[in-house]
Amino acid sequence: MLTAIIMAGGSGERFWPLSTPKKPKQLLNIFSDKTMIRETVDRILPIIPRENIFIATNELQAKAIKAELKDIPEENIIIEPAFKDTAAAIGYSALVIENRFKDKLTKNEKIEVVVLASDHLIKKEAEFRDIVKLGAKEASDNGIIVTLGIKPNKPETGYGYIEVKEESQLILNEVYKVRRFREKPNLETAESYVASGKYLWNSGMFIFTTETIFKNFDVLMEEHTEIFQSIRKKMTDDIFGLELTNLVRNDFENFEKISIDFGIMEYSKNIRVIPVDIEWNDIGSFNALEEVFEKNDSGNIVRYCEVKEFDSSDNIVIGENITISLLGVKDLVIVKNGDNILIANKNRTQDIKKIIQK
Repeated sequence: MLTAIIMAGGSGERFWPLSTPKKPKQLLNIFSDKTMIRETVDRILPIIPRENIFIATNELQAKAIKAELKDIPEENIIIEPAFKDTAAAIGYSALVIENRFKDKLTKNEKIEVVVLASDHLIKKEAEFRDIVKLGAKEASDNGIIVTLGIKPNKPETGYGYIEVKEESQLILNEVYKVRRFREKPNLETAESYVASGKYLWNSGMFIFTTETIFKNFDVLMEEHTEIFQSIRKKMTDDIFGLELTNLVRNDFENFEKISIDFGIMEYSKNIRVIPVDIEWNDIGSFNALEEVFEKNDSGNIVRYCEVKEFDSSDNIVIGENITISLLGVKDLVIVKNGDNILIANKNRTQDIKKIIQK
């Protein structure tokens, strides 16, 4: 039984001022006439029915997500009462899914879960779906956690890497053992990773059965397991949404704030990776737009506004039905949304969240 958890609780701080806590990046239609979360749902609908798709979000964004995804059952919108990072979010969502389907399984059937971000671009959608089905079969048959590793096309310093335990050249869409996860490297290290052919970008997409993920929590994150046990006792078939959120609020406060990568993926002994080339982009900053949109003759990317330019090149300009004039500027990100205007050097877009936090 294949299910999905779409992670939709982030605030997209590096896309401010377009992205705000109430309307984050996943609810923007920057790249098409659809929002990013709508594209994510539509991408998997051919292989996962609506009733098996779950959205993990928070109280601030739940209303907007329900309005955007009217076809997803309301009881499948999982509202976390506090942000405790992805270990708690994924484990809690897996609990909800387990509770929903545990009495509906046929003999020997398992609940397979694919964890996806709500704000990634994937252009090769049919190939992506085939990989998800392959990963789900591997996860179910072998009791392992499968992650998708993106074949790197450049020495990227903004991604974590996965080192593969393999001596020969990696083949796309095959399953390999993971040696270790690596943190975001400096440029020199990233260049060595790409040159070796043994490293993949960590996409943050995981596939497992509910049985396997809870076994890993049992071994590697015992305190999370104790909290899950408390939550499991409170769950019933007819409690969901804010009622369930309020019921587990005190339990959530006890979770350590830690990611699934640090808590499980870096230490588990049963992780496998599938190298893929699906034209993936995590759209981590405004600079990612250069990989998605064509530049004009001056090398500028212009969205939703008119630009008057003179002696200006290699800028990213996003407006709101206005005219923006550029004179003698280069390598800037200029964004206007409502009363907020951002002007930043392209080399500093990873630091945009520092402005919000001031």
